[in-house]
Amino acid sequence: MGGAGRPGRGAELLAWARAQELDGTPLRRETFRAPQDRVLVVTWWDAAYDAELPELPEPDGELVTRAVHRWRFESVAAD
Repeated sequence: MGGAGRPGRGAELLAWARAQELDGTPLRRETFRAPQDRVLVVTWWDAAYDAELPELPEPDGELVTRAVHRWRFESVAAD
């Protein structure tokens, strides 16, 4: 999940993202922040690419300037 916080609300968006619980425990979960009040949450799961996985809910519209982006990737073995 990646989102851009409203100007000056990045700390609130970061706190919100860190407080969110998932239905299930990923192998790994990392939370990042960047300029312009951006927050990114990356989770790693031991599951098939098309498996049903829990998602973080949408943050309150007061915290973000646009819709949250979600991408799914799969690991690629090194050659």
